[in-house]
Amino acid sequence: MFSIILAAGWPIWPLIASSVVALAIVIERYFSLTDAKIAPASLTKAVIDNLHQGIPPPDAIAQLERNSLLGQVLASGLYTRSQDALATEADLRAALHQAGRLAAQTLEMRLTALATIASAAPLMGLLGTVVGLIEIFGAQSPGSVSGNPAQLAQGISIALYNTAFGLIVAIPALVFWRYFRARADAYLLQLESSADQLLRRLRAMDTP
Repeated sequence: MFSIILAAGWPIWPLIASSVVALAIVIERYFSLTDAKIAPASLTKAVIDNLHQGIPPPDAIAQLERNSLLGQVLASGLYTRSQDALATEADLRAALHQAGRLAAQTLEMRLTALATIASAAPLMGLLGTVVGLIEIFGAQSPGSVSGNPAQLAQGISIALYNTAFGLIVAIPALVFWRYFRARADAYLLQLESSADQLLRRLRAMDTP
């Protein structure tokens, strides 16, 4: 493997660095975008059912906020209501919306970097191809048909290895970016639905 890296020349090093970063992002997102950390099952139902006993005390809301990302969204609405019993629907909606925006940022964390790597890796591979072609043309001495065989082989190695490695990095990065993007969108939709359910329940509590 090390011999291949040496044969690929210096353009391979940015691709290797990009592959390491992409792998780290994939591992981190895989263990972060889980139901337990984002939206535990039945959490919304449990919170809404407990509202039959009234707004929870601050320590219970704080515990809910630490539970998960969904807990943070639901806790924002409960905090607003607990601090102001006369909070309007607009106030509650604004609090939930702000918490939802912060949750969306958390869900999309590092996905932009992964998408950038997926887009840039083929270009870095193309750069290596161009460098390899320069090596090939540099091997053609004036008045010589075959040129320098060693330099010619080096140029071909640089061109082919960098092209292949660029695709090897880009394809998995693109696949995982689409996968995590879809998971983040699904979780975001779930958070919005839960926030709407909580808002309707809080509004119902105001109805005599």
